[in-house]
Parts: sequence; C-alpha cells; structure tokens
Amino acid sequence: MNRPRKQTVKRRLSAVPGASLLRKICTGLLLTFSSLPLTHAEDAAAPAVDPATSLPAAPSWLPPVTPMPGESAPVSAAAPAPAAAVAAGDAPQPDTTPVNTSAVPATVATDPSVPPVVPLVQPVTSNITVAEMGQPNGLTLSGGQLQSGIIFTLPADEVVTNAHLSLALKISPALIARDTTLELMLNGQPLGNLPLNQSSNGGDVYDLDIPSAMVVSNNNLSFRVHDSNTMTCEKDQSDKYWVTILPTTSIGLEGQQLNIGRNLGNFPRPFFDGLQMQESKITMGFSAAMKPGDVSAAAMVSSYLGMLSDYRSVDFPVILNDLPDQNGILFGKPGDKIGSLTLPASNGASIQIIDNPINPIYKLLLVLGNDDNELRQAAYRLISGGMPNNAERLDVTQQTIPSSKLYDAPRWIDTSRPVTLGELAGKDPDSLISNGIYHDGIQVAFRAAPDLFMWDGHNIPVRIDYRFPTENWIDEDSSRLNVSINSNFLRSLTVNKVGLVENIWRRLGGDSRQERYTLQLAPYLIYGDNQLQFYFDIKPKKDAPCSILTSDNIKSRIDPKSFIDLSGSYHFAQLPNLSYFVGASYPYSKLADFTDTLMLLPEAPSADEIHVLMNLAARAGKATGVPVNHVQVAFGLKGDEKNNALFDRDILAVTTLGDTSFNQQLLADSPFSVNAGSMGVKTPTEVQRIVAWLTGDWYRQPVDADRYLSSTGAWRGFVSYRSRWSNDHVVVVAAGTDDQQLLKIHNDLKSPKINANVRGDLAIITDENGIRSFSVGQQFPTGQMPWYMMVLWYASTHIVILSLIATLVSLLIGLSLFVVLRRHAAKRLGQK
Repeated sequence: MNRPRKQTVKRRLSAVPGASLLRKICTGLLLTFSSLPLTHAEDAAAPAVDPATSLPAAPSWLPPVTPMPGESAPVSAAAPAPAAAVAAGDAPQPDTTPVNTSAVPATVATDPSVPPVVPLVQPVTSNITVAEMGQPNGLTLSGGQLQSGIIFTLPADEVVTNAHLSLALKISPALIARDTTLELMLNGQPLGNLPLNQSSNGGDVYDLDIPSAMVVSNNNLSFRVHDSNTMTCEKDQSDKYWVTILPTTSIGLEGQQLNIGRNLGNFPRPFFDGLQMQESKITMGFSAAMKPGDVSAAAMVSSYLGMLSDYRSVDFPVILNDLPDQNGILFGKPGDKIGSLTLPASNGASIQIIDNPINPIYKLLLVLGNDDNELRQAAYRLISGGMPNNAERLDVTQQTIPSSKLYDAPRWIDTSRPVTLGELAGKDPDSLISNGIYHDGIQVAFRAAPDLFMWDGHNIPVRIDYRFPTENWIDEDSSRLNVSINSNFLRSLTVNKVGLVENIWRRLGGDSRQERYTLQLAPYLIYGDNQLQFYFDIKPKKDAPCSILTSDNIKSRIDPKSFIDLSGSYHFAQLPNLSYFVGASYPYSKLADFTDTLMLLPEAPSADEIHVLMNLAARAGKATGVPVNHVQVAFGLKGDEKNNALFDRDILAVTTLGDTSFNQQLLADSPFSVNAGSMGVKTPTEVQRIVAWLTGDWYRQPVDADRYLSSTGAWRGFVSYRSRWSNDHVVVVAAGTDDQQLLKIHNDLKSPKINANVRGDLAIITDENGIRSFSVGQQFPTGQMPWYMMVLWYASTHIVILSLIATLVSLLIGLSLFVVLRRHAAKRLGQK
C-alpha cells in the first residue's frame, strides 16, 4: 500500500494559553469595526466625523517634525498608532487637534446623497517562503549544528488572524534510521514536535497550524533536532545526519490591514514598509496630460524608495489617467484629472495624502506643482527629510537642491584612504564575531565604483586582524580561518605562525600566535557589489568532551580595525560596457544624483515604458544611496538635438521595437539599426575593419550578433553605444520587442546568473536561451590616469600600431645608418 506524499501535523490553537479567547475577541472586534459606517468630515449631510479620529493617536516613538524654514504650518489630523500597538491592546487615544479646513481638498465624482463608508480594516492574505526569508538554498541542520532559525518580518499595519506553516523537508536516511524528532518553535514558544522516523521517506510536506496570537511584526522561526548529544560526538560521521528545510517551505497568513489614517508623518508607509519581506509594489499614477517633469519627479521618488529597499525587491507599476486599486503616488499639476480624481488647487509646490476613493483603507499621495520646478521641489521635500507628523497636507517652499560630486556615492567604498571592516560592517558590533564551533560565516559587504583600475602587478592590500579562542581542547594545527571574496577562495590563515623557529618556540611555551595577515587582492576580483567572507573552521581534538562542542561560550573575532585599501586605484574604464550598468548603474552613477544624465522616452510613452524607467531609477538609488535629484527626462526626438544642452550628457533610454520612427532616430550613427520592428547590426565597412584591426580591437562580433537577432523572435535586453550628441558620453537603451517583453527586464535583473553574464554593448535575453552578450561597436576610454600610465596603456592596447611604428622607426634608423656608413666607407677608400 502506497503511503501518501503529503502528511499533516495539526496543533490546536488552545495549546497556547488564552490564545483561543484572544483570537475570538480580536476577530470579533475587527469585524465589528469594519462594519461601522463612518462619514467624511466634509460631508455636510451627515455629522462631521473624521475616520482618523476613530483610531489611536500617533505613537510616542514618532518624534514631532518641525516644518522647514518658510514652510506653512502643517494641516493637523488625527493619526493612528501602528498595527503593533493596536494588536497589543493599547487603548485608543483620539486626537482632538482641530483640522485645518482651509486646504482645498481633492475632488472625486461621488453621489452626495449616499454617505461613504470608511472601513477600518481590509482582509489581506500572503504567503512567505523560506527563500523570501533570505535563505534561497533552504536551511540545513547537520552534525554539531542541529539547531538554527530564520527571521521573518511582517508589515506593521497588518494584524494576523490565521497562520499556517507548510513545511517541506529533505531528510538523510541515516537520520531517519535514528528515530529522532524535529522541534519547531516560533518566537521562543513551542509549535510542536515532528517525528523523523521510518514513517518519513525523507521528502514529505507537513502542514501545521500556528496560533495567530504568536505571529508579530518580527518573528523567529527556529528548528532543533533532538538526540543531538550522540550525533554531535560522532564527529567523523556528522555529514551523515542532516535535515534540510527546503526553500519552498512557506508560511501562509490571513489577516486584516489597518487603516492608519491620513498622516504624512507615516511616509514611506503605507506605500513602502521596510518590514515587508516580499516584493513591494508601489503604483505611480499620472494624468493623460503627463509631461516630462512629472516623470522626473516620479523618478526621484522611485530612486529614494529603491534606496530604502536595499536588498529587498521593489517594483513600480505605472497607470495613466486612472486610479490604483490600493495605495499609490500621483504626480501632476493642480487641476489635472486622474481617473475620477481632480488634483486640488495649490499656490505652489505641495504634498497631500488622501483616502483612495476606490477603497478608503488605502491612501493616495499627491505630489503637486504648477510647473516642472515646483514638481521637483515637492518631490525633493518628500524624500529629503522627515515629513511633519499629524498632517495630511504640506505646502513646500523653494529650496536649493544640493548637487553631487564625482564618485561621492555614500554606498561606494572610499578610495582615498584605507577603510576599516568596522566601518563596512555598520553599527552592529557583533557582526564580526562568531560564537561556538558550528556557526555561520562572517559577511562584510561593500559596494565599489565599477571603473576602478590598477596596473598589472599591483594588488589591493587587505589587512586582517583576527583572533581564535584559546582553549586547550582546540586542535590548533588543523584549525583555519578561511577567507574569500565574492565566493572566490583567497587563503586559509593558521592559528599559529608557520616555520621551524616558530614551531620550536611554541613547543618551548612561547607565544607564536598569528593574529595579523595582509592579503594581496587581485583588482579583477572587485566588482560593483562585493562580499568579503570569513569562516573560523575550528577543529576540536579527538578527546574533546561533547558538552563543549555545543557550547556558544567561545568567541572567534575579526578585529574592526582590519582594513581594505583601494587608495592605489584610479577611475578609468572603456565604454560602452553593459556589465558596469547592470552592476552599479554606471556611468550615470558617477554623479550619484544623475546631474549628467538624461532619461529618454518615446514621444508618447506607454505606462509599461515608464514602469521600466522607474525600476531603473530605483536600481540606481539602491546602488548609490542617493536619489536621482537632478535627473532630466525628455519625450521623443525632433532631430535638432545636436546643439541642445539637454543631450550633452549620458542618456538612458527605454523603448520597444514597435516605435520605429523614434528608434531609427535614436540609433542613427550607431552600430545598430531598426527596420520594420526588428533590430539588426550594421555590417562594418572595410575602413572600419582595418581601423579595428590596427587598434587591436579583434574581438568584435557584429556578424554573430546580427545572425542571432535575425533568428530571434521575442526578446528584451540592452544596447549601448557612444553618443552621437557628445563623444564623451554613452547611450544605454533598455529595449524589448513589445511591452510584455520589456516588463520582464525587472525580473531578469534579479537573477544573479543573468547579471553575471551581461557584458559588451549588446545583451539579448530570451525565455528559451537566457542571456547572450556580444561586443559590436568600438569602445572609448574614459576616466583619469597619470600621463605616463596613459602612454603605457595606449601602447599595450594598440600593439599592432605600436609594432608598425617600431618597424617604421627601425627602417628609418637603419636606412640612415646605411647611408652614413656607406659614405664613410667611400671616403675612407677615396671613392666619390
């Protein structure tokens, strides 16, 4: 009889004292509140009740924000407490501050005879996998490390009413034969024990109900295998006993999203919450009369939210002349109509938050300005500092937006001096310490400008100060500190100094500990995004007691004063190079605020093209830590841009192949061509071939690239070439055969495999073949180096021309010597 693949392990809600009663009370209150009809304060037919006053006052941990000099006093409105405070049972404290009714509200086409119903909660569901919790390969318990856990977080404005764990396991046969159990705990409270015995076949899925009262904003889901003492002592066979929590393991959640009220002080919530582990989708809305200035302001906000997201994914869907179903940010001028909403009047730049007319649980953030400058001012005020608390509208005054300097991105490592690992590790002092024998590695991440250049033979010094624990049961001859960067192994550092004299001295009782070592790191190992990895591989002696092996009392540490020194590098590169772009938004990020960048769209851009542009702006903010405060946006090409100062800069364009007229103008004088909705590569002329051969550019692939493009139907990718408007700048085009292909670029760039294989000046991505990259056009140097190094660089990269020049000089010198010597011989012999 075949046993079913899916087994079920149930745990009653009543297992947690009082959980059943608490769950019933919370659910009843939420359902009761959600059914209460409330009216808008501006509805004259009904009592003036602001829905925000039905919620608790602003939490004490939010500091009051004083408006910037010259700004008008914020409009007061009651603000609710965060979901965590409501869930904890804090009593509501209504805010009695009067609302400033002088502000002109946004108008929505509604039936005035029907009072609107403002719910306090909205049902939501989500499913978070272990991969989304930061463990893409799952979590493995083995050998001496038979206990571990995963941290996951939830948005602060959600209250969980039902939770369910779907646990997918892979168990080793040796562990099944031992008849052990797997204990599950959430936030320190037991969830249940799962038998790992002969009834398990090592690849089952188990279902477990979780009491909703146990799920909070920050959670720790931990696992422990019992019978750990005997397995820990079997050090030589520890790799036989393991259980893997697969990355498909997930927690399904049902709950209620709270109405947090109209309060600018909550920004970036509810549009973005740093506690949300899944991809955040932040809708951007524009009117039908959208202008480039509207998109510029939206790009600034997108880059800021991308900067906040850091390693989490964020996406920016765009809608035109319509309202989002949930939260959204709208950009435009007063009087513009977006769907059923007319943007309110304003004397200048302003920011306002309102209820979404479709569902008042959700909010709309209005970024308004009467012209492009006011829109930029409103966007900059939104992202440059804290917004005033208990306010739903803010009038913005004119202020100077600071400009970036070359290579001043705060997330890029400083190349003017040695940088300590303590600086790179951040504020957590324990991040450079490992506890116990079995532990995770120490990770130190840093970003760097992708155009760092060092001459061959020069290396990057990395000094490592480290310290092993001093215990007599540690096998110091076998223990090592393994160092790697970006998964490339560098070196194993020993506990003690190696050498005959050092060994004799140590046996005589002297101190021969090696606690400092300087690695010489090859420059090509440094990328735009890097991670130094340290792992203390501590080996116990054979007679070490088992009780010590599971102890976390011993500590291994990397000294925060250890450093990496990039001060010997220069900023120099050859462009175009798409690997720099996908890795660090280079060359646009040289000036992190995009002062020297133009974002270019077709004359009538689609929502999907703007969507891709917003995501690229977010990637730039994530790479540099600076919003693109000075970016310019243009729609279409008119043919007279040669003398337009707006085009005297690096250009980032987004288009689909269906817009043939725009693409033909965009790709004019480039190695690429567009005809009838398909792209191709121009055949080089004989002169171009000779020049390429003479300059040592022997690895171009125009024919291969053209054949691949002509044989490929649906694709998306990137094209790059030297700008025809400015020889010192470059153009990168994000293109797709249609809007659906273009939108796939967002998920493509989340793939490490695709990112690693984007290079050259043409990168084509298809669903069938993945990524293919080609080098088609001529590169040009950019950056600065000392003159003597430039001479050497040109000589090394133009070897054919150098050889021809050397041959010509040799011939001239040889002929001159021949004539001189012949005359000398004739004179010596008395001949004419």
